[in-house]
Amino acid sequence: MVLVDKKILSGGLAMLIVGITISLYLNSVVPIGTSGMSEEETLDLLIKQQENQDMSALAGILMGFGFLLVLISFGARRKRKGGAKIVEKKPA
Repeated sequence: MVLVDKKILSGGLAMLIVGITISLYLNSVVPIGTSGMSEEETLDLLIKQQENQDMSALAGILMGFGFLLVLISFGARRKRKGGAKIVEKKPA
């Protein structure tokens, strides 16, 4: 039997899925330049490319935290409601 905290696991999986989805979307809409662009269009393109790269980094961080939560969920132990019972033995 594997001890898994289901709340942490589901949160981690959700973060991982959202991060992967955002990353796939950002990779599909990369701004591309054309030849003969004016200086203003080139500057706008560079800004859009930098924004895309920054958002990709944030999606990577989100995926990393999600993966860490998934790993932590396998090591998390649930607390008992009554707590641990302490049994004292009297010397004979």
